[in-house]
Amino acid sequence: MAFDTDSTAVVVVDMQNGFCHPDGSLYAPESEAVVDPIDGLLGRARGAGAQVVYTRDVHPPEQFEDAHYYDEFEQWGEHVLEGSWEAEIVEGLDVQPADHVVEKHTYDAFHRTELNGWLSARGIDDLLFCGTLANVCVLHTAGSAGLRDYRPVLVKDAIGYIEEEHHEYALDHADWLFGEVTTLESVAFD
Repeated sequence: MAFDTDSTAVVVVDMQNGFCHPDGSLYAPESEAVVDPIDGLLGRARGAGAQVVYTRDVHPPEQFEDAHYYDEFEQWGEHVLEGSWEAEIVEGLDVQPADHVVEKHTYDAFHRTELNGWLSARGIDDLLFCGTLANVCVLHTAGSAGLRDYRPVLVKDAIGYIEEEHHEYALDHADWLFGEVTTLESVAFD
């Protein structure tokens, strides 16, 4: 599966200490396990000239105090609080000066962020998704990309999860409904 570097971005979803480091409040071993594969993908993408986008899930402590219904702290407990160690990108993935970092406050990195405008301004059409969690932020961001007429491609062996069945569900759902699924080995850059 070849990707044109002029119109492709690799989107690294929420690879943060809170999710990928053993001391993180929502640590998942399979999220930590994809750090090295993602780093390898980023090396190839950058070397070929593709854009790299990191998303960071960041929550102000008071974000959900006046929530009518949507409350991630009720679902997951407090996590990746603004300014905390948990909210930082995990060691092993180095954000480069040319990379774009999107701070998001929901599962969807397009919701009330500049991501769509940033991608559109650069002529990006194809998005390679990696990161964590498969059935939460990866799935919701990739689905949102598909609804915006991007081509979302999920790199299955570079996506973390809590349970294997969640991983399989997310990949099957994405492949069936709005995108494509590939492997690290199958990704090539033109």
